[in-house]
Amino acid sequence: MTTPMTPTTPTTAQAPPANAAASAAYAAPAATPQARLAAENIPYHSGADRIRRQLALIRPVVEHTVKPLTVLDLGCGDGYATARIAQLPGLAASPSHRVIGVDRSEAALERARERGVQTVRSSLDAGRLPFADGEADIVVMNEIVQHLADPGAAVAEAYRVLRPGGHLFVSTPNLAAWFNRLRLLAGVQPAFSEVAPSGVPGPPDDNAVGRPRLFTRRALVELLTSGGFRAVRVTGAASDAVPAPGRPLDRLLTRVPSAAAILLAHARTPARFSRRTPEAAGGAPNAGRRGPGTPPGSRRTAAVPA
Repeated sequence: MTTPMTPTTPTTAQAPPANAAASAAYAAPAATPQARLAAENIPYHSGADRIRRQLALIRPVVEHTVKPLTVLDLGCGDGYATARIAQLPGLAASPSHRVIGVDRSEAALERARERGVQTVRSSLDAGRLPFADGEADIVVMNEIVQHLADPGAAVAEAYRVLRPGGHLFVSTPNLAAWFNRLRLLAGVQPAFSEVAPSGVPGPPDDNAVGRPRLFTRRALVELLTSGGFRAVRVTGAASDAVPAPGRPLDRLLTRVPSAAAILLAHARTPARFSRRTPEAAGGAPNAGRRGPGTPPGSRRTAAVPA
């Protein structure tokens, strides 16, 4: 069992910029938060609609809790969404709850700490997270799975650190979003997809750098169920990157998750399951895990309609 890492104590101290571009951004009083974060290579928080809808999914889980909760935000970035989660009434009401932001970027974690977020520096691409088996009640993975070298291994780690009956919340851009279907019909590269390290041309997303893996609703559900999760429910959210003329339609199509701009998934671990370490099970990320129904990693994953 891994010894839990002590979260970094929140601080208001500000680290000096790491490069000249960042120094210029800090020196300019009129610089927007987005511009400063871009100069520092720190991911800015994604759309307001996605955050609002995800908070609405998390709120019922935490508002009636009778025990201290541990919430891990994996890939927390600048901590904007993490701080919003920590402010939910069910979590803010008691100091016994823990909301911890996890990211590989120290610059991003510095910004998160400025927001009062407890932090741990770690990477989902680096293997085992510094948390014990079953330590967390809730794991959040916002806009991160599309950036990972091995999303399946990251889902397996989320499964490991969650207690039986724990909750996983995932958000990611939808490859089959309504506007991507239109773009493909027109012979245009889908939004959110990366064709080169410098990005992808054209609206509605001009900054799709580092997104090598994209998901449809079906693919996201299959990723989670193959990792052992059950009761996977997917809803939709709108994207701030959609140009203004298309936003009414984008908001309307959040009611059709398979065509929505952003996918929001809520899944749970089985109420009871046994654990074996990956090493003992032969090294596979989710090997040795057994829960009700189809074993994790089985090819007999239940079909999910698009």
